[in-house]
Amino acid sequence: MSDNVKENIKSPATWSRALIMLLFVFIYQVAEIVLAAVVVLQLLVVIFSGEPNVRLLRFGQDLGTFIYQTVRFLTYNSEDRPFPFGDWPQATPG
Repeated sequence: MSDNVKENIKSPATWSRALIMLLFVFIYQVAEIVLAAVVVLQLLVVIFSGEPNVRLLRFGQDLGTFIYQTVRFLTYNSEDRPFPFGDWPQATPG
C-alpha cells in the first residue's frame, strides 16, 4: 500500500466523513419515502380540490432541494453538509 493510502485510512477526517455519509444515506432513504407521500397527497388534493396545496408545493420544493444537497454531499461534489448540520433549504415554488 502506498503511503498516501495509509495516511487516508488513518485520517480521522476520512472516518468522520464516512460516518456522516452513512447517516445521510439513511436520511436520503427516509426523504425518498417522504417525497412519495407528498406526491400522493398532492395528487389527492388536486383530485378533490382542483388545485395544488401551496404548503405542499413549498415543502416539495424544499425537500427536492434538500435531496439535491444530500446527493451532492454524498458524491463529494460539495463539502457543505445538508440539514440537520446546515439550514433547511427555503425555496419558492416555481
